[in-house]
Amino acid sequence: YQYLSRYRRKENLDRFTFVPGRIEGTEKECLACLMEFCQRSNPSWTELSNFTRFLNFQLQKCESSVFCSAVVGREFSGF
Repeated sequence: YQYLSRYRRKENLDRFTFVPGRIEGTEKECLACLMEFCQRSNPSWTELSNFTRFLNFQLQKCESSVFCSAVVGREFSGF
């Protein structure tokens, strides 16, 4: 939700890093955001769960990638 809500507001995500335990928004806002980005007209709980698990896995890989580090970000803004 931290990434998706910022993406929806068109914020620059280059320097953003997920903070575990940080609570942002309400449960209703989170669910609405997930349903918007899930791209299913009427997703089941299983589809939402799979979407969030896959997205979380991809974002963890992105954050740990050397290509998404601050060093590369300074040299290649927006990379």
